[in-house]
Amino acid sequence: MHTDSAAQTVAVAGAEFGWGSSGKLSAILSALQERSSVPLRFVGLASGLGRPLLSAHSVDRWYDLPADGAPGAIREIVRSERVRAAVVVLDGRTATALEAAGVPTVFVDSLPFLWTEGDRAALPLDAAVYCAQKCVELPPECLDVLASVRALRWVDAVIGTPPAATDRTAAGPYRSALVSLGGLQAPRLTDWTNYPRAVVPAVLEALAAYGVHEVHLAGNLPADLAGRLVDASLAPSRTTTGALTHGEFLDRLADCDVLLTSPGLTTLLEAGAAGVPTVCLPPQNLSQIFNGRFHSQAVGVDVRVVWPKDVLVEEEALSLRSQGEDHALELIYGGIATAAAAAAGRGASAVLRDGVLTALRRSAVEGTDWGALTSTIGTGGAAQVAGILLTILRGAWPPV
Repeated sequence: MHTDSAAQTVAVAGAEFGWGSSGKLSAILSALQERSSVPLRFVGLASGLGRPLLSAHSVDRWYDLPADGAPGAIREIVRSERVRAAVVVLDGRTATALEAAGVPTVFVDSLPFLWTEGDRAALPLDAAVYCAQKCVELPPECLDVLASVRALRWVDAVIGTPPAATDRTAAGPYRSALVSLGGLQAPRLTDWTNYPRAVVPAVLEALAAYGVHEVHLAGNLPADLAGRLVDASLAPSRTTTGALTHGEFLDRLADCDVLLTSPGLTTLLEAGAAGVPTVCLPPQNLSQIFNGRFHSQAVGVDVRVVWPKDVLVEEEALSLRSQGEDHALELIYGGIATAAAAAAGRGASAVLRDGVLTALRRSAVEGTDWGALTSTIGTGGAAQVAGILLTILRGAWPPV
């Protein structure tokens, strides 16, 4: 990427909610670097959680944003850095502030099926271009919200390109596994360690019982927490842990026999592009309830692990979304905290362990089309978003 004085500056930002936004930014930055005929430079806003995932990309400088007063801070950054355009993934507040500062902003919404009237105020409906990622279905609750978008463009899945998939015509037994927990942290989540403490021991015990010998646990788990969660007497014999950059994750994904993941949509779509058998672990948040259902529906096999009823009833969470996502998250986070407290008292949950083992056995069915969800949505989203942004930089948007 060029960094000379003639370069046009693009601001980038992703939501502080897991690693999905940063994975999408990574794919978009790669597409921009491949397609731009003019030198570009990038400055990053906020996205503290996802910066390690983007370490392979040349972002000249990252700016932290204050909890309040972000519009003023963004105006100063725009002025001092001479920002010409921006691409923002799922961070509605930052996108709105950039537009208010006079920066044409491409907003990428990978969860258009999630929103209801209670979320309207948080969405940048007047962004220069609002790129909504295609999805399996649109619930009626979101239609009026999407109809209010000033410049809506539907795009394919915004994902990275995995290395060429190995031949997966044969089903299990699996011998190597990748466990992905995403970024884990989220706004208003008081203790983000609850999810791994409730889930990881059960997953590792199930993998060992199935016969997996090698597993890598990915996610932003501190080494001391990862060490406490891995019981050498119960986990597979070769168990490693550690965060991965986006490129490293795609490489690991291509090499493993099976993926077990909290059902973030970007991860499911990238696994589908690689044709990797995938088990959906219990959802961390509201969108992951939808994602896990969409995935099992597309591949034709129920490979979801659901929370026990005394932890979370998914339909109750879904019913709360009409009041806005935050109301549903309060219920979900409370249930996960309950599960973590129980796990601390008696070790891995037998219900979750058995659920993981059942899903693993169901997934090892010959002939399953693991790319079905990805095929439904398409894979060209990163290039499409990059093309829109480059058109804005050329001063040719909206197209005639």
